[in-house]
Amino acid sequence: MRWSQAFIPTLREAPADAETASHRLLLRGGYIRQVAPGVFAHLLLAQKSILRITHIIREEMDSIGGQEIGLPVLSPSAPAKGTGRGEVSGDFFKFRDRNQHELYLGAAPEEAMAQIARGELRSYKQLPQIWYQVQRQFRDEPRPKSGLLRLREFAMADSCSFDLDEAGLEASYKRHAEAYTRVFRRCGLKFVYARTHSTLTGENLSSEFAAPCDVGEYLVAVCDCGYAANLQMAEAKAPPAHDKAGDGPPEAFPTPGVKTIDDLARFTGESPTRMIKTLVYIAEGQPVVLLLRGDHMLSEPKLAMVLGTEAFRPAMPEEALRLHGANLGSLGPVGLSGARVISDRSLDGRRNLVAGANQDETHLRNVTPGRDFTAEPRDIRVAAEDDLCLRCGNHLHVTKTIELSNLAKVGGSKAEALGATVLNQQGKEVPLVVGSYGIGLERILIAAIEQNHDADGMILPGAIAPFDLILTAAQMDDGPVRTAAEKLYAELQVQGLDVLFDDRAERPGVKFKDADLIGVPYRITLGRRKLDQGLVEVFERSTKGFEDVKLENAVRFLKEKDLR
Repeated sequence: MRWSQAFIPTLREAPADAETASHRLLLRGGYIRQVAPGVFAHLLLAQKSILRITHIIREEMDSIGGQEIGLPVLSPSAPAKGTGRGEVSGDFFKFRDRNQHELYLGAAPEEAMAQIARGELRSYKQLPQIWYQVQRQFRDEPRPKSGLLRLREFAMADSCSFDLDEAGLEASYKRHAEAYTRVFRRCGLKFVYARTHSTLTGENLSSEFAAPCDVGEYLVAVCDCGYAANLQMAEAKAPPAHDKAGDGPPEAFPTPGVKTIDDLARFTGESPTRMIKTLVYIAEGQPVVLLLRGDHMLSEPKLAMVLGTEAFRPAMPEEALRLHGANLGSLGPVGLSGARVISDRSLDGRRNLVAGANQDETHLRNVTPGRDFTAEPRDIRVAAEDDLCLRCGNHLHVTKTIELSNLAKVGGSKAEALGATVLNQQGKEVPLVVGSYGIGLERILIAAIEQNHDADGMILPGAIAPFDLILTAAQMDDGPVRTAAEKLYAELQVQGLDVLFDDRAERPGVKFKDADLIGVPYRITLGRRKLDQGLVEVFERSTKGFEDVKLENAVRFLKEKDLR
């Protein structure tokens, strides 16, 4: 590949609307060009990187017994409606053909795979099965942003596992997690493996791999001991909070105009950690009162586990008024009846707190849980920075990440809705137990760039860089330099190295800047002065280190670097 003949449209400046480092550098490096909001063309460099990522994924999926298949981009509506995905998510592109049949464009693959399984898998003797594909997918993303981070068309490596029972699913799930771990390590990423969602019975249902970086939109609680979980699902202990001494009874005091915890903190001068936040929800038609520390947020996924249902919503103001006899802003647990009351565990053992008095514009001092009201102690809050890890007791840290992949155990009702069954060892028809897994290919590339760049450009890990190295002829109009460069180029290719030969009639400084920008791991430069000494210069992009190597040893030197 000669740069003089390649289409690599580098830019000195990034467009003003490029929001993130990866967006700016992919545009400046000539990797991508925008076609429409959330729709990008992969040019030569991006396509080569994506193909390398795809190759790694295929190798690791094949290593766990995965079988690659190709699913159509067009999907009939029936399978998606069978699991409710089309109606619930509302993010699929759907349309009608000339016969008024409804179709989805690039919908989630598990429905299509389950449709095939439903028609072909008959017996437990055919299990387990792991099918995967690498395919374009489409989502009607309402707010495309950040280049390749939030797209309407994107590349996914999707997999489904089909097993007879939960033990088989657990083994398939573990194999996928191990394979994905190897994928991300080979791609040179820093990543965490985080719990994300649980069943209503508390069983871990899904998890995700995520890459820490400042532009990420996905918050993960991480501990040095290795624990990681989605912030909404993280289990943690709140650091101790100071309580006032004394055993006095609750004491009412006026709080005119106070509606929020922040208002109450300003009015009283007390810390929100010494306040009880009272929320009212309606779950399956019945009121539920939720109590949290003033500075904490409710986790609705955790609440779903506690309630055993996802059919709940915040109460309307008039519903809270009927229950408490007071309007929002003055609600509290003391003297309350007629509702289930759930208290977050961060209120356990607390005393002399401030809470609403169930009388408008009035609050209570000296409220002590367990003495002045009773409630079910449960974990219902969102974890926070510097909470204590339940495993080791150290502080958790909240980290922004880019979500890379998802691993999900398809729940029982949804698995039955997919409609795929087999005969078990007793000849009884049972539903297949399904696992669903996916990796975003563009997200691997942008995570690598966000984690590895400097003021000069990208610093891509060798395994996913578009080329192994760049061979730069500093003066192509110099006969000896050009001859030596052509000879070295041929030798590197014979050794199986993927080389970009910068043979352009440009100044050396321009070539060096472009090479730094596109992030290829090594640059080997032939210039007249060093060539007269029988030397070439090898530059390592990640360390910015230079090393002079004898021309006759250059190929062996680079081969020993294990560039991929």
